[in-house]
Amino acid sequence: AMNPVDHPMGGGEGKASGGHPRSRTGKYAKGQITRTRGKGSDKMIIQRRNGKKLPNK
Repeated sequence: AMNPVDHPMGGGEGKASGGHPRSRTGKYAKGQITRTRGKGSDKMIIQRRNGKKLPNK
């Protein structure tokens, strides 16, 4: 019920259903990235904890 200038989820013509939850400053509110991307040790990681293989780079 807010305008786009007031809030990251504000605005729209009644068509938008939401999107990703964000804070008032526009940062993601849930599911934050917890590890820096492109670390040197990235090449050491070959498999995720859930067993899924990572795409080859």
